[in-house]
Amino acid sequence: MPDPVRIHRKEAVGMDKVVEQFIRQMKITAGLNTQRIFEAWDACSGAGPYTLKRFFRDGKLYITLNSSVLRSQLFLQKDLLVEKMNAYLSQDALFVKDYPKVGYIRQLILK
Repeated sequence: MPDPVRIHRKEAVGMDKVVEQFIRQMKITAGLNTQRIFEAWDACSGAGPYTLKRFFRDGKLYITLNSSVLRSQLFLQKDLLVEKMNAYLSQDALFVKDYPKVGYIRQLILK
């Protein structure tokens, strides 16, 4: 049985390009990008322990929090949080930036 993932190259290619190509060929880009977005939420907001549910679709990150006080505080910082999370994602080597289905965060919705 042949190996399903074969990358044919004649010139030297950096590991960042090889890893990105491997992620695309294995068709795990959407799931990996979504997990990276959730990690960006935890890192940038500091509200990971208070987060009950996370959902991402069409550029919108839906977050359900168990604290109404925290939700009110974060609501005032939504635009700043989106900027911080997108900056975090742009520095992430595993985040595939030009994937059309799961890309950067455009809107944050707190529940």
